[in-house]
Amino acid sequence: MTTPPLALSVLDLIPVRAGQSSAQAVSASLDLVVRAEELGYRRYWFAEHHNMPAVASTTPPVLIAAAAGRTSRIRVGSGGVMLPNHSPLVVAEQFAALEAVAPGRVDLGMGRAPGSDPVITQLLFRSGTTSDVDRFPEHIRDILALTSPEGATVRFSSGGEYTVHATPAASGSPEVWLLGSSDYSAALAAALGLPYVFANHFSGHGLERALDLYRTGFQPSETLAAPRTFLTVNAVAAPTVDEAEARALPQLRMMARLRSNMPLVPLETVEQARALPFDAMADSLMSQTRATWFVGTGDSVAAELTAFAARHGVDEVMLSPIAGAFDGEPLDSADGRVQTLSQVADALVPVAA
Repeated sequence: MTTPPLALSVLDLIPVRAGQSSAQAVSASLDLVVRAEELGYRRYWFAEHHNMPAVASTTPPVLIAAAAGRTSRIRVGSGGVMLPNHSPLVVAEQFAALEAVAPGRVDLGMGRAPGSDPVITQLLFRSGTTSDVDRFPEHIRDILALTSPEGATVRFSSGGEYTVHATPAASGSPEVWLLGSSDYSAALAAALGLPYVFANHFSGHGLERALDLYRTGFQPSETLAAPRTFLTVNAVAAPTVDEAEARALPQLRMMARLRSNMPLVPLETVEQARALPFDAMADSLMSQTRATWFVGTGDSVAAELTAFAARHGVDEVMLSPIAGAFDGEPLDSADGRVQTLSQVADALVPVAA
């Protein structure tokens, strides 16, 4: 009996590097979606983050629609929609429309973190687009009902009922996933019988406990009979270890800035990152972060990913390809990220007998 090959997927924050416009960054990511499909990746998710100079993935539904129009097989989705920022009805309508655009290949991943700073949270609150974070479980149930072909039934205190559909004549529903980096999301996904993803790429702390809570507490649902999960990781692969480590440096420096409350800037190039050394505290943060990433040649990263997946009992790993750029690389492409996906996929292709 042979072990099935490890499935690969992609998480994209659409990094914006120095000198690059949002249009160029988005164009590079849409080209990356096409390449991921060609390489056999299972799914491609866009994150939701706000007001960050180095991140252009602010609106997953818009990006998913663009990616769906460029592809025909790969699943496209959100990793994830931060539900407290949005009305549940609007989210349901957006993803029901996406399911109509790309039937059978839309994932709706949702989380309860804001994905932004307090200023953006206040702006969203003032605009009236937010939802009550304490009602997160209720809103998940509402979205599940609204996006189903049957729709949701609204009951009034007067005794009347009204049926609401996210789209008039749905023939299918997006696949709903819960995302998180805490025990809360793992327990909720288990209680609702939904697939679950731990945000290991952002915080590897608590992974084993979250997976155990999810698997042991799982309650079968109409759509899912057994626990289903995969892992997210930060990865850089290149022909040589030296190149891979160099391409990891800009993102390491950005994470050090984020975690030490330093001013955020567009993603540096490798040369810029090398020219401006950090202090000892930032260097320590970078070392701690690097220890959880998968960086090396395609063969070494593929081997580490396979072992990592086996250790945690999953058959799929979602890569966040965080390879930075060298000076002189085109602004409308992401050569290092394309290389990462290609190197890892090539290394995991089964060798013909």
